[in-house]
Amino acid sequence: MKKTIHFLLMAVAFLFTTVIMAQSTIKGTVIDAELNSPLPGANIVEKGTTNGVSSDFNGDFTLTTEASSGEIVISYVGYNSITVAFNGSANLGELKLTPDNSLEEIVITGSGVIDLAENRKTPIAVSTIKANEIRERAGNWDLPEVLKSTPSVQNIKGGGFGDGQMFLRGFDQTNTAFMLNGQPINSPEDGRMFWSNWSGVLDVANAVQVQRGLGSSKLAISSVGGTVNIVTKTVDRREGGFFQQMVANDNYTKTTAYYSTGLMENGWAFSGMLGHWQGEGYVDDTDGQGQTYFLSFGYKPNDNNLFNFLITGAPQWHAAAGSGRISEFLENGRKFNSWNFSGVSSPNLLQSGKYPGGRNVYHKPVANLSWDLTINENSSLSTILYGSLGRGTFAATRTSGDGTPTYARGSNNNHNWYGLVTNYNNQLNENLNLNFGADVRLYNGIHFRSVNEFLTVSRVSAFSDFNGGSYNLTKTFGGINPWNVTFNTNDEHDQRFGYDYEEQINYVGVFGQLEYAKDNFTAFFQGSASTQSHVRTEYLNAANEGQPEESEKVNNPGFNVKAGGAYTINNNNKVFLNVGYYSRQPFHSDLFISDRNGNELIMPEVENQNITGLEAGYQFGGEKISANLNLYYTIWDNRTLLGDNGEDQGDPAFRLFQTQGVKQVHTGVELEVFTRPADNLRVNGFLAIGDWKFDGNGMQRTFDETGTVTDPDTVVDLDGVKVGGAAQFTAGVFASYEILPRLNVDGTWNLYNDLYSQGQTTASSPPIELPSYDTVDAGLSYKWYVGKRDEKSLQFRVNINNVFDEVYLESVSGNTVASNDPSENYKGVNTSNRGRFGYGRTWNFSVRYNF
Repeated sequence: MKKTIHFLLMAVAFLFTTVIMAQSTIKGTVIDAELNSPLPGANIVEKGTTNGVSSDFNGDFTLTTEASSGEIVISYVGYNSITVAFNGSANLGELKLTPDNSLEEIVITGSGVIDLAENRKTPIAVSTIKANEIRERAGNWDLPEVLKSTPSVQNIKGGGFGDGQMFLRGFDQTNTAFMLNGQPINSPEDGRMFWSNWSGVLDVANAVQVQRGLGSSKLAISSVGGTVNIVTKTVDRREGGFFQQMVANDNYTKTTAYYSTGLMENGWAFSGMLGHWQGEGYVDDTDGQGQTYFLSFGYKPNDNNLFNFLITGAPQWHAAAGSGRISEFLENGRKFNSWNFSGVSSPNLLQSGKYPGGRNVYHKPVANLSWDLTINENSSLSTILYGSLGRGTFAATRTSGDGTPTYARGSNNNHNWYGLVTNYNNQLNENLNLNFGADVRLYNGIHFRSVNEFLTVSRVSAFSDFNGGSYNLTKTFGGINPWNVTFNTNDEHDQRFGYDYEEQINYVGVFGQLEYAKDNFTAFFQGSASTQSHVRTEYLNAANEGQPEESEKVNNPGFNVKAGGAYTINNNNKVFLNVGYYSRQPFHSDLFISDRNGNELIMPEVENQNITGLEAGYQFGGEKISANLNLYYTIWDNRTLLGDNGEDQGDPAFRLFQTQGVKQVHTGVELEVFTRPADNLRVNGFLAIGDWKFDGNGMQRTFDETGTVTDPDTVVDLDGVKVGGAAQFTAGVFASYEILPRLNVDGTWNLYNDLYSQGQTTASSPPIELPSYDTVDAGLSYKWYVGKRDEKSLQFRVNINNVFDEVYLESVSGNTVASNDPSENYKGVNTSNRGRFGYGRTWNFSVRYNF
């Protein structure tokens, strides 16, 4: 009996040992192949079993298998699954998943200067939109429309093609930094963004990342509201391409073709995109057309070097539409175009369709050369050299006293813009990472008026001491063709009139970051210092013939510092805290009394703006649900406000207002939730609640149209005044359901509340509250494989925006309170205020062939 018991015990021990020895421990890190960022919540399952785990915040996982050898399957919604074999315990290292929409894996060039959030272990408030979502939801819209379903983002479509605007945490896009593959693309003069210049970038976008608030950028950029990083395709690893045709409402059509050789055996790669679009525009008389192009040449001579040359541009023209009185829209409908410049009422011009309301004609290509050098396993250097030769004009018809059209006057805004960004990265040891670099920007802005086209006259008379007294303009430049504007540049001062001046804005900065990471704790410190100079050169209004007048040179130093830390509580929970301070140089447009009538500086001198930011966040990641919660507190002090009363055409008492020493305080909370209730269903949502107000007083001065100060410094009480332009309460839900394999339906609901008007306001005459509104968008897509799976396919996509044709006020400029007469109000807003209604129901349909 005793021997039997011993035998049984030995047998059990043997079996137990066999089971233990049959098991294996598999470790690895799941990452996005395109952005090289971790994928938390990825599923890792032992093939043929239900045994599995999910990756943590850093993409790491540990799986104890039931067998000593076999295969594991790694999957993530929106990505291609991969199967990896194992034989015994092992650390599989990085396991890359590619988005299921991508042609092949992308090589990101200039990666060291593209400040994506994933490149830093300490988190920030961030939302990333991948290529598949961009392609499906963009349709024929600009980038702000794609971003509207991220927290604290609001999109204003505007009147014509490319005239949209974006607000982030209540700050307009002049105070949000936009980056294209690591280079700044806001205007150096005033921070503005012109989306018509980037109408083709979404066709080749690999990802767009919205970093709210402080962000992870190391550059000294205008990121009061945040930073938007646009990462395009550069070098594809394998050959492929696509051809796409799109049609939409109001006779819109767009044709796009893209091809990439992939990374060839000789180390070279080429990719290119060409496109053409045209349409009548949703708003009356806002037709437009243009081309888009993108060319990229890559060369990888060895594993340590990667070079890439890229050039992209979007030559286009589009008719313009401005705001109008609300009463005018109620009388004429949402498509009403209120802009009625001199000559637009002429039947001949309306029939010719040449200059209704004026036309924007621009071509501002951007080129860059990047070099990624891997020095050794711990250090690397990334450098981008970029340049842009932009040419463009706003052409509007001028008339004689009897209303006869005489000529088209062009208001030209040209630039020569060059820059360099370089960054050195060194992994000092297991816990410390250091990088530092330089940022140089050289900008020459060229502004003047000239004749774009003679209509019923052959010359225009003008007077200027610089041009010798009276003189005649007899030459035309550009017309309404962007290619003519590009190659038929007016370099003759005696063929300019109205205004003629240039500005030179030079910027030099250095930056650095040190990050510490050990176990569950990470911390970072960033800093940058810069100097920016401004010189304005006057030609037309110079006192002596042929002798331009140069302004006093203005030099402004600036800096920023940022620091933060994060703690990973466990695989599913992480918290972080970041703080930052910016001393930001004023815009060029804030320094001079008039942009058009002299070089006189504003005194007292406009000083640096001071921005203080504090952010805290919590991240939760699980297999079926993940969430991000962010709190922010931003103080924007000593800012300058510019405004005018020139909305009404022909107003003889035009006034320009400049208010210095203004302080704004923006606080808020943001929540993003991502869920996967089932394998074929995704439901995401967000909620953003803000409280954006002015604090204290400002000092205002008033100028007439010649730049003369008409009113001395006046104290303006702004304390407690709401910041207008963007809704301070927004919410949204996005759902996508796979009805059948590769047949998906999706819908988006967005709510906007607590929205206020813009314009000249004070505590005694505050902005008016606008009615809340919500919109619903819907889409349907189908992917049909042609031939071998994943190599060739046809993709069909239809979008319907504002499905229920919601009528809403998109933006209002003015603060006239509601009238006692109900007929003079619209949903509580006085109809004498100026603004724009949002677009009604629109649609687009596209067919795309991938090969």
